[in-house]
Amino acid sequence: MTKKEVTVPIEGMTCAACSSRIEKVLNKQESVEATVNLTTETAKISYDDERKSFDDIKTKIEKTGYQVGKETLGFQIEGMTCAACSSRIEKVLSKTEGVQKASVNLTTEEGYVEYEAGNIDEQTIFKKVQKLGYEPKRKESSSAREEKKEEAYKKQRFLFIFSLIFSVPLFFTMIDHFYPQQMLLPAWLMNGYVQWALATPVQFYAGWQFYKGGWKSLRGGSANMDVLVAMGTSAAYFYSVYLIAAGEMSFYFETSAVIITLVLLGKLLEAGAKGKTSEAIKKLMGMQAKKALVIREGTEQLVPIEEVKEGDTIKVRPGEKIPVDGTVTNGVTSVDESMLTGESVPVDKMEGDSVTGATINKHGTISFRATKVGKDSALAQIIRVVEEAQGSKAPIQRMVDVIANYFVPAAFSVAVLSFLGWYFIAGASFEVALINFTAVLVIACPCALGLATPTSIMVGTGKGAENGILFKGGQYLERAHKIDTIVLDKTGTLTKGEPEVTDIITVPGFDENEFISLTAAVEAGSEHPLGQAIVKYAASKGNTTQEVNKFEAVPGHGVKGVLSGKEVLIGTKKLMKENGIDTSPLEKDAENLEADGKTVMYAAANGNLIGTAAVADQLKDSSALAVKELKDLGYHVAMITGDNKRTAAAIGRMVGITTVYSEVLPEDKASIVKELQAQNKSVMMVGDGINDAPALAVADIGAAIGTGTDVAMEAADITLMNGDLRTILQTIQLSQKTMRNIKQNLFWAFVYNSIGIPIAALGFLAPWVAGAAMAFSSVSVVSNALRLKRVKLTELAQAVK
Repeated sequence: MTKKEVTVPIEGMTCAACSSRIEKVLNKQESVEATVNLTTETAKISYDDERKSFDDIKTKIEKTGYQVGKETLGFQIEGMTCAACSSRIEKVLSKTEGVQKASVNLTTEEGYVEYEAGNIDEQTIFKKVQKLGYEPKRKESSSAREEKKEEAYKKQRFLFIFSLIFSVPLFFTMIDHFYPQQMLLPAWLMNGYVQWALATPVQFYAGWQFYKGGWKSLRGGSANMDVLVAMGTSAAYFYSVYLIAAGEMSFYFETSAVIITLVLLGKLLEAGAKGKTSEAIKKLMGMQAKKALVIREGTEQLVPIEEVKEGDTIKVRPGEKIPVDGTVTNGVTSVDESMLTGESVPVDKMEGDSVTGATINKHGTISFRATKVGKDSALAQIIRVVEEAQGSKAPIQRMVDVIANYFVPAAFSVAVLSFLGWYFIAGASFEVALINFTAVLVIACPCALGLATPTSIMVGTGKGAENGILFKGGQYLERAHKIDTIVLDKTGTLTKGEPEVTDIITVPGFDENEFISLTAAVEAGSEHPLGQAIVKYAASKGNTTQEVNKFEAVPGHGVKGVLSGKEVLIGTKKLMKENGIDTSPLEKDAENLEADGKTVMYAAANGNLIGTAAVADQLKDSSALAVKELKDLGYHVAMITGDNKRTAAAIGRMVGITTVYSEVLPEDKASIVKELQAQNKSVMMVGDGINDAPALAVADIGAAIGTGTDVAMEAADITLMNGDLRTILQTIQLSQKTMRNIKQNLFWAFVYNSIGIPIAALGFLAPWVAGAAMAFSSVSVVSNALRLKRVKLTELAQAVK
């Protein structure tokens, strides 16, 4: 009997009855002992793993109505050289007991594993990767990773130059193969021992990484690009050593040395190009302020950004960057938030308004209280989302990984068959068979195949981040261009989300300024958004609020108060009638305003009607244009709102939407999305509120407005930072461009290998030419992906579809 003990987190427990229930169910199982702790929400379980599996125990917990907690591990992986490496690691991890999902990205050299806590741990996952011949490491900071990349690039550059110096003389000896009767080169250079001396440092110093990587791969039970390069060059090198020992005068040292040099050149160019794919992260990190002027104990102190604590008071002068997120406590200014929203017009800030780290204070000096610092700040969250998106895989990459997994063994088989065919069937010399064998091995390296998708995803998500479009993962970037139906929430999405006074109508003979003064004074005591809209309107007109006596809020109807001896009433028609006030003089006007989707409030003083104020949540300037462009391109656009039918229809008319779902309860929004999906529609839901979160989660693509709530952004697949609905078109365009780019990369990668291997096997490709083609194919794929950086997302309608 083998006892195994695990401690697992349990989700869903709310009281002692829950923990007791789970404990009872588990202890009834044969050879299982369990103790469940409600406070820590964990279960300590001991079981005989020969008679019970963890999956059995997990199933019992789930049947009881609870969940075994999952954890996500992100880590770096060193030693991967091609798609076969990343595919092999991913395949092994995915099959490991306790691992729910595994994803390995060759371009970012990162792995992400979702696993059952307790069933498996980080150490076990790392050991699995090490056993395969690779080096897993905990994630470092972005700056540390950039430094490592720079060091690796410098090392690769040194090895290439070193290899080039020794290979150039050997390259010239190829001339002797083409003109054997003419001695064009010095006799000493044709000496076998000189060539041996030149080729050896290249083979075993510059090329040592291929032996090392190949051995690790074979030890882990797979074969990668390193195996192909090491075998191909070793065949040419050691056969040449044999020829020297046999007293021959013709050698193939130049083949092995030149191939290694060209592969190193490809790796160097590839490393440089790959470094450019993460420029979006570098730009975002560069936006952050390095220091903050903190006021502590009445003294101003300039401290590093890392030392700022939540609750600190920070002072920011004109022209300075706002260091962290916070709330203004003193001063008035305007802030350039273009890094966050893409909008170049500065936003006014005053006491009580929120400010975001990395935005720029334009005019006044302000003080604010830090509310989010470090990893909790808006900029840090944006960087995290972009990093995770760049490290994720698009579904199309899964197919590529499957192919890559079988590609190297298949290529090696073709190389062996080529050798046997030439030597035994065609009757060619051993040298000819060996050269063709080497050419097949070298041309078959699947580097371009492995880079085709992740590089495009990295550049695409980075381009999106630069334009205020945050994709949570590569799958959403791939899926966005497939949508055909767009459902828009009204409040905060189509509209600004803040009611504004649109119309003031007074009874004949009553002054409008006095009307504004009276209503604003009474509404100053109300917290209702409609009342606050009147107060803001009065402030914009320069009216000062007067003191009100006997203020009273009438729930659902309005407010009342006494001002300068006058009893003032503001609210619904019902409130007026209950207080004996005749509203007939303005009812026709009120009906017209309500038909336009506006909310009308009546006002009376001393028992007499004095006027009406119409308040509406104003449409965003871009809403109507965005809807028109979407419809012109063939997308079905719908609006969803909790407003009554008349108001909803009025808003729909204003923006040009005919499909309007009105009087929808928050919990029913997701049901509408599901109904549309049942009609075989691919739906993008766009919203900003907490009540939109369920609909955002069930939609094919959930897009949250970045000016909305954190809950909505958490539930969404894409965040549109600037709130401009025309960004939807940019999102679709970017998805289309990225997928087109990926397909181009995959086409050329497949064509290159499909054509190259048979040409090499038939003897029409010299090994050194195969090495050059293999090296530059990777560079061409990465360079093509980098073209996405030049995509213009401003020409919206013309660029989409």
